[in-house]
Formats: sequence, C-alpha cells, structure tokens
Amino acid sequence: MLPTPEVALAPILPILIVLAGALASTILGFHLPRRNLTIINLVLVVLSGISMGTLWNSGARSFNGGLQADNAALLLGLIILVGTFMTLLVSLDTAWRARVSFPELDAMLMYAVTGCLLIAFSGDLIVMLIGLEIMSLAGYVLATLQDSRRSEESGLKYFLLGSVGSAILIYGMALVYGATGSFNYAEIALRVGTVSNLAPANVGILVGGALLLLAGFAFKVALAPFHQWTPDVYSGAPTSISLFLSTVVKVAAFAGMLRVFGGALADAPGWSSTLQVLTAATLIIGNMAALLQTNFKRLLAYSAVAHTGFLAMALLGTPQMGGAALGYYLLIYTLTTAAALAIVAALQRSEAGMEISDLRGLYYRHPAYAVALAVCLASLAGLPPFAGFFGKYLAFQAAFQNGYMWLSVLAALTSVAALVYYLRPAMLMFMPDRTPAREYAHGQRPPTTFTVGLGVAGVILLGILPNLWYGWVANPAIWQQLAGQ
Repeated sequence: MLPTPEVALAPILPILIVLAGALASTILGFHLPRRNLTIINLVLVVLSGISMGTLWNSGARSFNGGLQADNAALLLGLIILVGTFMTLLVSLDTAWRARVSFPELDAMLMYAVTGCLLIAFSGDLIVMLIGLEIMSLAGYVLATLQDSRRSEESGLKYFLLGSVGSAILIYGMALVYGATGSFNYAEIALRVGTVSNLAPANVGILVGGALLLLAGFAFKVALAPFHQWTPDVYSGAPTSISLFLSTVVKVAAFAGMLRVFGGALADAPGWSSTLQVLTAATLIIGNMAALLQTNFKRLLAYSAVAHTGFLAMALLGTPQMGGAALGYYLLIYTLTTAAALAIVAALQRSEAGMEISDLRGLYYRHPAYAVALAVCLASLAGLPPFAGFFGKYLAFQAAFQNGYMWLSVLAALTSVAALVYYLRPAMLMFMPDRTPAREYAHGQRPPTTFTVGLGVAGVILLGILPNLWYGWVANPAIWQQLAGQ
C-alpha cells in the first residue's frame, strides 16, 4: 500500500497564488479588458511575495520533501517575482504596440512563473522537471505570440532546441536515479557523498547522468556551445517577452542548477571540470560576439550570454560562497536587464529593435531614459559604484577561492573587452545628432517609467550599500539547506 503523501498548504501557497492568476487570465480573458487582468496579476505577484515572507526560517515542506520552502527557495523565488512584476508593468505600456496585448499573454506569463517557482521550490528531480516543462512550454508560446515571421521563426528555434535540452535533461535524471536509486535531492546527496561505496559501474552511470544534466541545464541558461537559440529568440520575440525570458526564465534555470549541482550532486565527480570549460567558452563567445553587433537588442542578447558565464562562475564556488554570490548577482542582473529592455520597449519603432547608431543623440531627445540606460550599461559592464561591479567581484571571488584561478583571470580579461561594446552605445547617446528622432514618440508611460526607476534605483543603491541585499543572502545556513539537509 502506498503511503499517504504529506501535504502542507503553506509551502505551496506562493505557487498557488501565481497559478490563480494564470487561471483567472485564462477564464476571465473573454470578459475583462487585458489591462484589468494585468493589474490583477500584479496584485497576485505581490501577494505571492508576501506569502513567501511569512515562510522565512520556517523550513516548511510538502509532499514528503518533494516541495520545500527553505530560505534558499524563498530568496530565489522573490527574485523571480521581481522580474515578473517588472515584465507585467512594461507590458501594460508596450504590449499593444507589439500586437500581443491580449489575455493569452498574461495567462502564459503566469503559467511560466508557476513553473519557475516550482523549480526554485523543488525538493526532488521530478518536481523540478515538472516545473521546467511548464516554464518551457509557456515560454515557447510566448516567443511565438506575435503574428510575425520573426516571432514565429524565433519561437520555432526555441522550441526545437529547448526540446533537445529537455530530452537530454530527462536522460540525465534517469541515469542519476539508476546510480543512486532516488530522485530526492537529500537522498542523492547522501549517496553521492559516499561515492566510494558505489559499485564502479554505478560511478560511471552517476558521472554520465551528471554530465547530461549539466548539458540540459546549459541549454536552458544559454551556456556555450548550447546558446545558439538565444540571440535569435531574444531579438525576434517582442521586447517585453525578451525581458521575461532573459531575466525570470534565466533565474529559474539557475535556481535549478543550484539545487542540483550545489546540493544533490555537489560531491559528484566530473561535472565541475566540464562546467569550467563551458564557462570559459561562454565568456569568450558571448563577449566577442557582442563586439560585432550593430543591433542593440542582439547586443543585449549576447550580453545575456556573457553574463551567463559570470553567473556560472558562482556555481563553481563552495555552496555557501557560490550560493551567496549567485543570489546577489541574479537580483542585480534582473534589475539591470529589465530596466534596459524596458527602455528599448518604450522607444523602439519596430520589434526588430533599434540599431546602436540610432541611439546617437538620445540624451537630447529623451534625457531621463538616456541617463537611465547609461547607468544600466555601466552596471552590466561592472563599473563601480554600480551594483554590477560587486556582483562580478563576488562571482570572481567564489571561483578564485575554490581554485579556479585561470578562469577568474579569463573572466577579468573578458570584462575589459566588454567595456568596448557597453561604452560605445553609452557614448553615442550623449553625442549631438541633427537627424530626426529615431524613436517612437511616446507620451506619458507611468508603468514603464516606474519599472526603469525601480531598476536604476536598485542598481545604484545596492552598488553603494551592497549589504542591504548581500548581508541577507550571505548567511551560510541558507545555502546549507540546498539538498534539504
């Protein structure tokens, strides 16, 4: 007789609140204007965040540990909700211009966020896979939501390559289960910790499973050479969707990697040396390719690939130091990228984005947006006193102190190269330009302005006072809970 599962409502509540928004958008979409649905979803995102706050230090679990609301999950879940909140705000102003202002946009967004939270709260590989597939399927629809050839092409590439990534991930899970006899993170960590007691054949299966899992996650976070879909999808999808995919989806995928490789498979052989090579390739390819771009959205897409490399460096640190670095960096990356893409969404004349040359003289046409975008680019480049500098420093420190010295040196060198493609558009914005305005003649847009202000304020404040966030995430006890110990 199968045991009755332990079902506790409290750890599921933040996910159920977001799911309620998805269902409301699906059911009420025929009866309410899309703007009203977006406002409802914004309120539900805030309520989900409040419910997470009530779970702090509770260590609540459900489904016999399959779902766990430990502090690591809550921190990552809050970052996911911040990105979702900013995406919904930007869509209020810009979705109608991108021809995606209908209820299905909100429904798919909230379904995707439901999957993202499941990944962050997962306590075993099965729950993580369910969350990953919900997130991915909703993401495929979002990428193709606009009725245009570019959007359909980007969505098809995303679907085909994402499906391959999911298949590889499932094979990896099967091998890990075959080697350890469990899907639960804590049980896997316990058995991997005594890998010397495993049969030699099982050690080989474990290594193969870990490498397949790493390859599957590499598709999701866009580690080279699994990044090919990223520039086409980010530049082909509507900008508000690109914002969501490059922030919320990336945070959720890294949350899954942290759960698996920072907890369950932390002591497994093979994966860390492979991740080191993938990270180095990502840093080189992402930064070098960005140097060659003339379209600003594609530049930001390759910038996202490069930042994936910096984020992956945090995974190479110890779970305590690397987890804290990743928790800080993910929030800063979300705030900065969301603010930059919000400005692009507000100003671009077409969904193809704007050319870098179109930014010339932006300060004389839209001074506030120009200054805000300059702050975002400086933070992405890692210039002090903005928060991006401290985020990169923490990632370098996590990798360096765990013995990855050559990778830290390579990351520092590629950061210098990144200054070129970040400073070029920043300088053009403040150069005089006598040509007609090259941006959409926008009126008052309080939601987008608030989103940009939120991102810029966060980047400046957390750069000057990093302990406002890092002091919270640096608690080692948070990251010791990764495998449910």
